Amino acid sequence: MTVPANTANFDAIDLKILRELQADARLPNNVLAERVGLSPSPCSRRVKLLEETGAIEGYRTIVNRSAVGLGLTVFAGIRVGRHSAEGKENFIKMLLAMPEVIACHLVSGDIDFLIEVVVRDMATYEATVLNRLLSLPELRDIRTSFAMRTYRSSGPLPLSPGNEQAPGRRPGA
Repeated sequence: MTVPANTANFDAIDLKILRELQADARLPNNVLAERVGLSPSPCSRRVKLLEETGAIEGYRTIVNRSAVGLGLTVFAGIRVGRHSAEGKENFIKMLLAMPEVIACHLVSGDIDFLIEVVVRDMATYEATVLNRLLSLPELRDIRTSFAMRTYRSSGPLPLSPGNEQAPGRRPGA
């Protein structure tokens, strides 16, 4: 995977394309082109370049968690015992292999990792902790908070005008 370029490498049109696709990734290219002020061919080329440079990582459908029976969102702060590079990488791989862990962040402060876990209910989370999380090597402590209500769970990135670079410079150039 290509490492995404800094937003300073994007011009105003690139940022418009990214904002439009964050709002609706299913936009037909001709509609996208019209909204950003390009003809369809150059718009398509820019989208392809944004994909190739990693600025666009993929396209997905946002599923309503409650509608599919995943009504409990949990944020768990995890502390590990040792801080070796090999142990950390192994620990991360095991966390990411759990389908109920939908986000994992290395953080500063009193905890080492903050994970977001989505499960059916409290009994399912209890089983996840007892049968899966507590069996992870390196695990020292888990601190859990539960989302009582979610107002936004996957909002668009704040791609504001003014992040563009001088004309002529393209991502990956």
